Amino acid sequence: MNSLHVKKGDNVIVLAGKDKGKKGTIISASPKAGTVRVEGVNVITKHVKPSGAQQPGGIQKEPGNIHVSNVQVICPDCGKPTRVAHATVDGKKARVCKHCGASLDKAAKAAVKKEKKTARKSKKESAETEAPAVEEAPKKKPARKTAKKTETADKTE
Repeated sequence: MNSLHVKKGDNVIVLAGKDKGKKGTIISASPKAGTVRVEGVNVITKHVKPSGAQQPGGIQKEPGNIHVSNVQVICPDCGKPTRVAHATVDGKKARVCKHCGASLDKAAKAAVKKEKKTARKSKKESAETEAPAVEEAPKKKPARKTAKKTETADKTE
């Protein structure tokens, strides 16, 4: 299994590529492929087909994958891009800043928790502000006239 020096929620700086020098937060990491997705970096355009009435189609922009070797963690304490060292803190293996020795894991966890809380709050607020949709009664189809068809069928027999 490939392990990465970065985790979801880490603040990173891009070291190479067209977005060199940009800073952002890691949205997702895939250790098997050795790539990460950074918010606002390597933005790609996707053409999406509509799938039902609720999901309209169109052109969407979303961050693409970047190889993990092209990003470097920014220490939350000293604010410098740093290489990751490993040390045992309270009997557990933790990621540590090479410059100041501060733990990188605590800051990442706190950022992810804050993100989840704000996402939940925004979903609840948007659900409360939306007015419930009023359903219309289905329209009745006109009754078919079957009497004429049976009369013409009787005449031909």
